[in-house]
Amino acid sequence: MFELLGDKMFGCECFCWHKHTDHQYPLPQPQPFFLPSPIPEWPLGQGFGTGKINLGELEVVKITEFERVWSCSLLRGKAEGVTFYKPVGIPDGFFCLGYYCQPNDQPLRGYVLVARERVASSTEVYCDYDSDTDFPALRKPVNYSLIWSTDCGSGCGFFWLPNPPLGYKAMGILVTDTPDEPDVEEVRCVREDLTETCEIMDTILATDANTFQVWTTRPCRRGMFCKGVSVGTFFCCTYFVSENQELEIACLKNLDPSLHAMPNLDQIHALIKHYGATVFFHPNEDCMPSSVQWFFKNGALLYKDGKVNGEPIDYLGSNLPSGGTNDGAFWIDLPRDDNARKNVRNGSLESAELYVHVKPGLGGTFTDIVMWIFCPFNGPANLKIGLMNIQMNKIGQHVGDWEHFTLRISNFTGELWQVYFSQHSGGEWVDAFNLEFIEGNKPIIYSSKHGHASFPHPGIYLQGSDKLGIGIRNDTARSKYFVDSSTRYQIVAAEYLGGVVTEPCWLQYMREWGPTIVYDSRSELDKIISLLPLFVRFSVENIFDLFPTELYGEEGPTGPKEKDNWVGDERS
Repeated sequence: MFELLGDKMFGCECFCWHKHTDHQYPLPQPQPFFLPSPIPEWPLGQGFGTGKINLGELEVVKITEFERVWSCSLLRGKAEGVTFYKPVGIPDGFFCLGYYCQPNDQPLRGYVLVARERVASSTEVYCDYDSDTDFPALRKPVNYSLIWSTDCGSGCGFFWLPNPPLGYKAMGILVTDTPDEPDVEEVRCVREDLTETCEIMDTILATDANTFQVWTTRPCRRGMFCKGVSVGTFFCCTYFVSENQELEIACLKNLDPSLHAMPNLDQIHALIKHYGATVFFHPNEDCMPSSVQWFFKNGALLYKDGKVNGEPIDYLGSNLPSGGTNDGAFWIDLPRDDNARKNVRNGSLESAELYVHVKPGLGGTFTDIVMWIFCPFNGPANLKIGLMNIQMNKIGQHVGDWEHFTLRISNFTGELWQVYFSQHSGGEWVDAFNLEFIEGNKPIIYSSKHGHASFPHPGIYLQGSDKLGIGIRNDTARSKYFVDSSTRYQIVAAEYLGGVVTEPCWLQYMREWGPTIVYDSRSELDKIISLLPLFVRFSVENIFDLFPTELYGEEGPTGPKEKDNWVGDERS
């Protein structure tokens, strides 16, 4: 639960800080966000949903209660401004690691971690560092360095970087409304071997000419086997920072090999039942999803390089080549019979189900429930050129379309935190407060017509140049065609559980789920050019530069295990 305590909002007339006088209204302040329905009690487990997570030598708690320290608004930018917060309600024995900030135009739903040193039992074994060290896990900073201030005297903002003792790392920045250096008791630094490097992510605040900037942060290394834990603090500085540059603050490192805060199988089923998204397909969609088994049973063929004819695929995919890499030696295609081919292209919504991969996120402090959906066929692209919309004949088509979305769940509480929407070669994380929900806490996924990319809201999304209004249209809308993943799913992988989940045969197929296709793009695009008014015609070469690479040809798509996000984090 979020709670705002106190009110320490001041300002001055220089730069961007908001001056609060009798003649001015204070900046609008974010209000707490709550999911539409209460979170249920989860089935019994080990450490999931208990509010605390063991990282090895450290135990951490997520703090969501804040006292407002400072607010500001930009001279050029969002008038709502940004607010900086101090975490409060810290349990006895735990220590602050840094402050939190966020834009005022979104609900208050951030967090920071606080930590305490824990004593390991005689049976616990940590890795990646010398456990015999005599140095404590947490120490007070030596002092602070003033990063930046508004230099307006009393009532302005001051940003402080803790200077850690030798062998320790600062985890966040402090903010005060007076020039007095903070007390060293205010924060703790963490022993270096218990930390990992972090990088900047989203820009929260930037002055004119970027002389001072504030960013959110995340671990540099992210994925199923990575140990970096986001602290929830921010970073700021007065110099240029590249995207992958090592910062003067760090993130935490999970050295608990048991990942005890991850959900067990019963808890996974409960999470999917509670948060399983409903996937809506466009009302004019004619390339529906299906189950993998339906695809095999209805005539999909396995081809081998050098052989003309394909062979039928067993219902379970047991005759598919297993393991290896995508070496081009095998691929899957539709049936050769025209009627059977058309039937499989259309898919089978009635048989469709979501294939679930469950894995640790951000060092095991989150659970990523990755939901894969299979469509036997990807339909032709719909191109937008200014006010013109042109349905292509073949461009964009391919066999065997795998798409996915990811539910990111907080392991502290079991609360849905974000959803990742996969969109062709990229995608986006969307916070829970920007989602649409149906039947309690189940988010809605809108699948685009023909392309099956995932989006959080209905509408038209352009893949290409928004500025020129040229690209592929992704049309989404609610319809009577949908799949409820809270009931129609199959858990296909959860490596951290050991052998609890049996992976299906077809999941081990690492080759292409469709043949390689090369489109006659020039012929189709020449026809488009001829329809354009003379004063807006582009050369074919320029058109090619503006359109996504999918227009020129399609390699057969690979299955879930060949995707980067199977082991790594989502692209964003």
